[in-house]
Amino acid sequence: MSRAILLFAHGARDPSWALPFRAIRDAVAADASGQAVELAFLELMEPGLPETAERLVADGATTITVVPLFMAQGGHLKKDLPVLMDDLRARHPQLELKLAPAIGDVPALTEAIAGWVVGFAAG
Repeated sequence: MSRAILLFAHGARDPSWALPFRAIRDAVAADASGQAVELAFLELMEPGLPETAERLVADGATTITVVPLFMAQGGHLKKDLPVLMDDLRARHPQLELKLAPAIGDVPALTEAIAGWVVGFAAG
């Protein structure tokens, strides 16, 4: 394994909060062409992003794509995530780290949500 996808979510005290994110992880893993797919959290839940990335590197990942499962570029993505990414780059200069946009910044996803809302409201 040389490529990995690291899904990144906020975290919450209620364990059931993570269920949709685990479902996303499982769906991505089922269609990820042999790439490792992991889910990590910023706070309140385990595992965190640093330890998940370290495990992926130890397992042979040379490229990790971090995908923030956040609806917008708030403080966590503007301040906290860059620090975590910089720390990983410093510890693993050979690692290629890619950062996807927040899912709420992806037009196809916001259009899909809008379509679902309209359909739900109509039905």
